Amino acid sequence: MFTVDEIVTEKLEIKKSTFISYLVPYDQFDSYHAYLKKEHKKANHIVWAYRFLNDYNQIIENQTDDGEPKNTSGKPTLNVLKGKNLVNVAIFTVRYFGGIKLGTGGLVKAYTESAAKVVSKARLIDIDKCYTKDFLLDYNKLNFFEYLIRINNVKIIDKKFTTNQVNIKLQGDKKVLEEIALSIENKFH
Repeated sequence: MFTVDEIVTEKLEIKKSTFISYLVPYDQFDSYHAYLKKEHKKANHIVWAYRFLNDYNQIIENQTDDGEPKNTSGKPTLNVLKGKNLVNVAIFTVRYFGGIKLGTGGLVKAYTESAAKVVSKARLIDIDKCYTKDFLLDYNKLNFFEYLIRINNVKIIDKKFTTNQVNIKLQGDKKVLEEIALSIENKFH
């Protein structure tokens, strides 16, 4: 499974209609939807689809046609997300009608193409590499821990120091973070 960590935009014109697609990290879904409604007040439709992993690692998905004929826009957009095995993302497609009706088949093709185009522009990230883990360490373990971080190429998300300990949040491959935890445990226990 894959995800994204930044917003990507692509524009497509078909028979004078303009389709602007936005691939957005899911945690920005509500705020970005509100932003698009304000930014594109004259748009005829703002279609969306999303997929995310809930706390039980189940994929939750939803979509809307936003006034387009049933299953001609949201469902094709969702199918692009499924086909690319994307999670924790949403695609919004803003449509400005150009005066020429596309028909149901034309709409399905246009929304599919617009969604596929924005996904193809994105830098996809393996979801396993986005795993985060918190470590609470005594100061005497810090040098060894920092060595493990360097050799395993993981990212420090947050670091908080207290009187006796340091709390460090790492992001990286799930398996690697679990191996770091095991190395710390084995060395100091």
